[in-house]
Amino acid sequence: MTRPRPRRAFLAATMLALSAGIGFSPIAAPPAAAQITVFDPSNYGQNILQAARALEQINNQITQLQNEAQMLINQARNLTSLPHSSLSQLQTTIQRTQQLLNEAQHIAHDVADIETAFSERYGAAAASGDFDAMIGNARERWETSVAGFEDALKVQAGVVGNIDRARAEMSALVTESQGAVGALQAVQAGNQLLALQSGQIADLTAAIAAQNRASALEAARAASAEAQARENLARFLDYGTGYEATTVRMFRD
Repeated sequence: MTRPRPRRAFLAATMLALSAGIGFSPIAAPPAAAQITVFDPSNYGQNILQAARALEQINNQITQLQNEAQMLINQARNLTSLPHSSLSQLQTTIQRTQQLLNEAQHIAHDVADIETAFSERYGAAAASGDFDAMIGNARERWETSVAGFEDALKVQAGVVGNIDRARAEMSALVTESQGAVGALQAVQAGNQLLALQSGQIADLTAAIAAQNRASALEAARAASAEAQARENLARFLDYGTGYEATTVRMFRD
């Protein structure tokens, strides 16, 4: 049978015409080496672990810097000086008490002055000199004793006046101590409180010294008065050489 031949010839002619009219374009071959992404879980985990460690180191460094900054702040606070000072007030109080002691009348708080006064008017000196001199010395000793008691009262009044100032200063120092921002301020407040206490002890010493001075002057006056009284009595009882017989001529020869 020869009937199918014209159909094959038609298909061959058609293909030949298409290739001649349109042109031949060969089919592109697939690339030789295609790039394929491969996910490695082990490598990925190691990278995550390294990143976490690096972040932890950074956090540690930040914490260390914060601690160092806080340490510097604390050191600065510890070195901060106390803004309040009671030195001027304490010096004024002590100077006021010292001035009262220096204003002692007649016999001051001075060794040379005391030695001179006792050698001239007290003790054995009270029983020396004529009657007028002894009376003058007795009066001066009495005035010195009275002045000594007056001086003691002045010093005691000054010490009592210092109590209110010391109380106000103590309150201020305690407040500063409680609000201290660092160790230095607390130490300085404590030192000033000790200085205030020393000032109060100085006032107490001054009051005791003034009172003892007055008592000593009065005791010395009493002892000198006793010595003077004995001397006055001895002079009063001194009749001289007594009676001596002498020739008396009653009528003129």
